[in-house]
Amino acid sequence: MEDVTKADAGSDSHHSTRLVGWREWVGLPDLGVEWMKAKIDTGAQTSSLHAFGVEEFDRDGEPWVRFEIQPLQRSSRDAVEVELPVADRRSVRSSNGVAQVRYVVVLDVRLLDQVVSAEVTLTRRDSMGYRMLVGRELLAQGFLVDSASSYLGGKPKRRIRDAHKAVDA
Repeated sequence: MEDVTKADAGSDSHHSTRLVGWREWVGLPDLGVEWMKAKIDTGAQTSSLHAFGVEEFDRDGEPWVRFEIQPLQRSSRDAVEVELPVADRRSVRSSNGVAQVRYVVVLDVRLLDQVVSAEVTLTRRDSMGYRMLVGRELLAQGFLVDSASSYLGGKPKRRIRDAHKAVDA
């Protein structure tokens, strides 16, 4: 794994920046999700997460959202039930040009060995190859993308990778 400084990348700042590949294994530590494949998407402003059974409810007068995530592609065996406060509702235009209003939650995301807080929209990504997209807002917290590389942050043990194998084909 390589450390790059923004000064080396053409910026005046001397803030250390981490290099990530176009796809990485991430974690969602607050949700107990150790590994999930994510596509690094500089075309997306906000990160997004595959969520299903999304349901808004009220907790102490504040809007919350309940949903499930499936960290393993094409597997429901490790589904995680989640309840989080709603940070926002936002209209997001998907890659196919369709606008959709999505719930926004704030999550800690582990990318490489760094945990950062990020706004994440919730959407169905059943037909997509990755359960999560990491967008520019998260990347702006100290990451640069090497589009020729993958998994610069390492990989989980083989049994986890095997559950995702079909995505890499």
